[in-house]
Amino acid sequence: MGGKVRALGKHFIVEYYGCAPKLISYRDTVESVLLQAARIAKANIVKYDFHNFAPSGVSGMIIISESHFSIHTWPQYRYAAVDIFTCSETVNEQAAIDYMGRSFKAKKVDVSELERGVLSVINQKNNKAGSLDKEINNYR
Repeated sequence: MGGKVRALGKHFIVEYYGCAPKLISYRDTVESVLLQAARIAKANIVKYDFHNFAPSGVSGMIIISESHFSIHTWPQYRYAAVDIFTCSETVNEQAAIDYMGRSFKAKKVDVSELERGVLSVINQKNNKAGSLDKEINNYR
């Protein structure tokens, strides 16, 4: 997206298939991989939290100053779902995606990229919405 900014952010929806079940079953492992992926991407980590489900599976979120990384795993299906949302031109999302695929020993990785907050659409919708002052007053 070099040059003039078209959108406020990029959202990567990443699906990892054929993962090694042991590598996506436990909080400590998944947390370690995601934190390292964020570091490799040169994202600025603000805070994070991960949860292990019984009997297995992990959900986690890393808040980065540029937005977030999130994951949910289903070891019984050898599948992990990851979202990476960033509003930065300097975060290297692809390096993080590749690192997680190698770390989870994924057999197949599918990536979809969305532009979020497309400025031309925001401006159009905001113009149709009317005055911000009027809208704010409606909430008082």
